[in-house]
Amino acid sequence: MTKIETILGTLPEAVSHTFGQGKPANYIPALAEVCGNKFGMAISTAKGRDFIVGDAEEAFSIQSISKVFSLSLAMHYAGEKVFERVGVEPSGNPFHSLSQLEYENGIPRNPFINAGALVVADILLSNLNSPKQDFLDHIRSISKNLDIQYDERVFRSEYDNGQRNAALAYYLKSFDNIKNPIAQVLDFYFYLCSLNMSCLDLARASRFLADDGRHPFKDKSVVSPLQTRRINTLMMTCGTYDEAGEFAFHVGLPCKSGVGGGIVAIVPGKMSLCVWSPELGKKGNSLPGMQALKTFVEQTGLAVF
Repeated sequence: MTKIETILGTLPEAVSHTFGQGKPANYIPALAEVCGNKFGMAISTAKGRDFIVGDAEEAFSIQSISKVFSLSLAMHYAGEKVFERVGVEPSGNPFHSLSQLEYENGIPRNPFINAGALVVADILLSNLNSPKQDFLDHIRSISKNLDIQYDERVFRSEYDNGQRNAALAYYLKSFDNIKNPIAQVLDFYFYLCSLNMSCLDLARASRFLADDGRHPFKDKSVVSPLQTRRINTLMMTCGTYDEAGEFAFHVGLPCKSGVGGGIVAIVPGKMSLCVWSPELGKKGNSLPGMQALKTFVEQTGLAVF
C-alpha cells in the first residue's frame, strides 16, 4: 500500500467531526434531499493510477465544477478571445451577485461566478454544432465513462428556481455580452450544472490540468500548457466562490467547488483529486470536503506553496 493510499484511508474518520456543521444546498430542492453524511474521495495521478475511498464511485450533481470543463472547452475554441468578454479577478462577492456587472459594464469578474459562466456557455453555443451532446461527449471522453448523464430532476429544479441566473443573463445581454438567445443560454447553462459524475469520474476528467493539458486517455491535448496554467491559476484565485482566500491559505491547491458538495483539486504535474460530501458551509463549499483536502495536504506536503 502506498503512502497516498494509507492517507486516503484515514480521511473518512478525520473529517467525521465536521458532519452536522453544515447542510446540503436547500435553494435547489433536488439537492436538499441528498443524504448529508456521504463522503467520498478519489485521486488520479498523472501516471494514470487511481485511488478511491468511501462513496467515491457514487454519482452526484457536479453543479459549478462544470465551469472548469466549459471554460477549458471555450478556451480550446476561442483562445484568448474568451478574456475579452470575461475577466480574471476574484469577485469578493457571492457567486450569483448582480452588483458588479453594472459598474463594470457587463464584464463578469471571472469565468467561475455565475455571470462569467453564462458568458462562457454563450461562447460554447456559438462554437459547438450540438452543444449539449458535444459537451457530454467531451466529458465522457476525458473521464472514460460513457454512462455519464445529466439529471432531469436537478435540471428542472435549477430551471424552475433560476430567476437570479435569468436576471444575470438579461443584464449581460443589455451590455451585448450575450450573443445567443437568452433561453438557449440558460437551458445550456442549467444542463451543464445538472450533470451527474462521481469523484472518480471527476478526478480522471480533471487530470489534464495536472498534466500540461494532455488528454487523460488519448494522444492529444485538451488545452495547451499555457491555457492549463491559466485555468489552474483561476481555480486558485476564484474557484471556491468568495472563500478562495481561505482555500489558498488552508489547502494551497487550485480548487473548484460546486454546491452539490464536490470539490476538484489539482496538484500540478502530479495528480488531480475530487472529494464529495454534501454538507456546505455558509459560502457554499463542502465543509467535510475542505477539511479532507486540508488534512491530505498537511500529511503529504503537496501544496503548491
